[in-house]
Amino acid sequence: MALFTVENLIAFLTLSALEIVLGIDNIVFIAIITNALPAAVQSRARKIGLLLAMGSRIVLLVGITWVMGLTAPVVSVLGHVVTGRDIVLLVGGLFLIAKSTFEIHDKIEPHEDAAGKGRKVRGFGSAVAQIAVLDIVFSLDSVITAVGMSGEVVVMVAAVVTAVLIMMLFADPVSHFVSRHPTVQMLALSFLILIGVFLVAEGLGKHIDRGYIYFAMAFSLLVELLNIRAKKAAATSSRP
Repeated sequence: MALFTVENLIAFLTLSALEIVLGIDNIVFIAIITNALPAAVQSRARKIGLLLAMGSRIVLLVGITWVMGLTAPVVSVLGHVVTGRDIVLLVGGLFLIAKSTFEIHDKIEPHEDAAGKGRKVRGFGSAVAQIAVLDIVFSLDSVITAVGMSGEVVVMVAAVVTAVLIMMLFADPVSHFVSRHPTVQMLALSFLILIGVFLVAEGLGKHIDRGYIYFAMAFSLLVELLNIRAKKAAATSSRP
């Protein structure tokens, strides 16, 4: 079959790697949201979140004509042409900035309920709904990028499924690591604000290379990992 060609294999491997990289922000968001759930349902919520991410990408790929239609001009504001994609990215970015800011505020100044027992645990349905909304925003760019790299929908769907399955393997370890280290939680929330600013900028027609975003995230995470390692070394050396 024409489907099994060297070109399609290269496209599949490249797209799989690309989907994993573009899914990093999705995993961070899912980790932050699900860590506020009861421990018994956190893993299930993460899997549902990633399945929603896979489903939204596949639906967008199947409806690729509609997705590409989002790049058509909708309105012009002060000489800037606004498309449907711009509006989705702008709304998603603002939501992400607001959500992350509220989460940071809640961690710095925890809300006390009537019984004085601290913040209430987030509801399962609310967490899944928030993940579903952001999944669509995170999916747009990856789907449009995928279409630009391969003309075969089957290849693109296979790459998406493969990438999500790989992310499922790492979702729980990443979430547990974030949950165990409060400073990493704050760093992850800062990442989400950074990604939100990126989405807003894209929605306003100001392109920012994703490489700068990922480099800043990787560098900050490396510094934090070194800090954690240094604290463990200091604690070990101080023992009698």
